[in-house]
Amino acid sequence: MTTEQDDSSGRSRVALVTGGGRGIGREICLGLARDGRRIAVADIRQDEAASTVTMVRDIGGEAIAVSMDVSDSDSVASGLLQIVDELGPVEILVNCAGWDDLKPFLETDEAFWDRIIEVNYKGTLRTVHGCLPAMIEGGWGRIVNIGSDAGRVGSSLEAVYSGAKGGIIAFTKTIAREVARNGITANTVCPGPTATPLLDEIVAGSDDGDKVIGAMARAVPMKRVGQPDEVASAVVYFCSEAAGFISGQTLSVSGGLTMA
Repeated sequence: MTTEQDDSSGRSRVALVTGGGRGIGREICLGLARDGRRIAVADIRQDEAASTVTMVRDIGGEAIAVSMDVSDSDSVASGLLQIVDELGPVEILVNCAGWDDLKPFLETDEAFWDRIIEVNYKGTLRTVHGCLPAMIEGGWGRIVNIGSDAGRVGSSLEAVYSGAKGGIIAFTKTIAREVARNGITANTVCPGPTATPLLDEIVAGSDDGDKVIGAMARAVPMKRVGQPDEVASAVVYFCSEAAGFISGQTLSVSGGLTMA
């Protein structure tokens, strides 16, 4: 007998999580594994992806590590071929891979813009473009793109990143409209300030990192930054059967930082 976590053949659904090697992505992998999904942990950092795979297996889940650089079309295509070969077509896609650095806009250049856009925006275009045909053919799919509150309200020192994440929100809404009749949903989860390795790296590269973290926490009504598992819980819900009538939505997980 099949369950809501299974496809029509009775096999557990396949979930691809980009940026699954650490931080929010790792917690999403663990949350989806607990929900009965088979996980493809895609990351440019293979050692961290392997660690996530081990953690998934330790809780009784099934997972594989996939080398994937979302800023490279060939790498995405190669990774998707591996997933199909080892697990089957991707039915759940979570785009969590991302990169940023805090800089005033006038201190950035086109090389910086390109890196932000290639990873944070075009990376999502690549994976959705690669996974969507199989979802349409199968008549079922879940797409969750990780945006940012920076993409909803702007964020000082993150002009290009904010623009890319704003693009993700609009792109996700459009995909949701285009595939609504195919049993596929597409939603965006926007973390506020969250304790992740990327945030640690950004702060470490700043001359006043402690002040940056303090300012972030003070701006949140709950007076703290979020934890990766708190973001993951929202993603897991959007990926569930229970969320089948929810699409094109943008949900902030930010302790009340944004309320619109």
